[in-house]
Amino acid sequence: MRALKNYYRVMLGKRSAFAEEARKGNFIGADYDIAVDLTNHLPDNFREFNEKFIPLWQQKNPGKSKVSAGLCCGQLWTVARGIQIGDVVLSSNGQGAYYVGEVTGGYFYKPGERLPPPRVNPKFLDED
Repeated sequence: MRALKNYYRVMLGKRSAFAEEARKGNFIGADYDIAVDLTNHLPDNFREFNEKFIPLWQQKNPGKSKVSAGLCCGQLWTVARGIQIGDVVLSSNGQGAYYVGEVTGGYFYKPGERLPPPRVNPKFLDED
């Protein structure tokens, strides 16, 4: 068991468009135009991940800088691999408040959804 929890702020879509859906479904997710199953592509080091996925991201986002690509891929790795069971996620609801959840499961891929890869199972704490 890890001694410390990490805390992550995760945006669930542009302007928190998917925040309510994610809270109700107890998941967080990210996309960044890389809609592939990352299960076998999540090394311990995000730099290795970036080496492989920056070119893919740049193909889908021509004209964007390598710095932008690195930031997007780094965030994707963080959501898929860096966030661990027991960590806490904070997600804006888009109306000035935050949903808070403790991560209860790891990465899984769900193609065809609005926040396809990666998805992690947190248990959001209800406001009630």
